[in-house]
Amino acid sequence: QVQVVESGGGLVQPGGSLRLSCAASGRPFSAYIMGWFRQAPGKEREFVAQINGSGGSSYYTDSVKGRFTISRDNAKNTGYLQMNSLKPEDTAVYYCAVASRVVGGRWQYDYWGQGTQVTVSS
Repeated sequence: QVQVVESGGGLVQPGGSLRLSCAASGRPFSAYIMGWFRQAPGKEREFVAQINGSGGSSYYTDSVKGRFTISRDNAKNTGYLQMNSLKPEDTAVYYCAVASRVVGGRWQYDYWGQGTQVTVSS
């Protein structure tokens, strides 16, 4: 059974930084595509960033480009989301998810963490 666990959320002032971590078990970590998603109150969950198994390829939703960086350390079975220049609109529950198969030409995120709250407020 694959387990995904996020950590690192919290309260931060606008312009501040946070680093989220994501640990996944069950298979060699490099076998997973890793993604970060978020859900703000009253809104649907949205994609934030994704990184491939080796860490050599990543992409981001437009609203976080240049501010967030996704990375991974396969030796530690852990991925990260470094969030800089945070804005109040980044406030959300952030979820890590991993994918190991493709369905309909898209990576299928089968395993999700419980989420970690990020609040950006003065």
